[in-house]
Amino acid sequence: MGDIDWTYLLFKFDGRINRAKFWAGSILIWGIYMLWLIAVVAAINVSSTAGALIGFLGIMVWVLAIWSGLAISIKRWHDRGKSGWWVFIGAIPLIGFLWAIIETGFLEGDLGPNEYGPNPLDI
Repeated sequence: MGDIDWTYLLFKFDGRINRAKFWAGSILIWGIYMLWLIAVVAAINVSSTAGALIGFLGIMVWVLAIWSGLAISIKRWHDRGKSGWWVFIGAIPLIGFLWAIIETGFLEGDLGPNEYGPNPLDI
C-alpha cells in the first residue's frame, strides 16, 4: 500500500485512490467515531460543563468524519471512472448502501489513467 498521505486521503476531493487506501481511511474514520461515541456515553455521567464540551467536540468530530468520508468515497468513485456525485447512491434505502460498498470497496478501479487522474496503482 505504500506511504499514505493522510491529508490528501481525508480532506481533498480530487484524484483517485485504490481499494486499500479506501479501506484504511474508512476504518480510521469508524475507529474515531467509535471513540467519540464512548466519550459521549462517559460524558453522560459527568458535569454539564464537561458534557457540553464533549458535545461540542463531538459535533466537530462528526463534521470531520462526514467530510473525510465524502473525500474518500468520491476519490474511489473517481477510480471507478464515475463522477463523485455517485456518493448519493447511498441515500437509496438498502440497495444504495450495498451498491456503494460493492463498487467502492470491492471492485477494481479503471486500468490506466481516466479523466480523474492516473491509476493510483501505477504511481
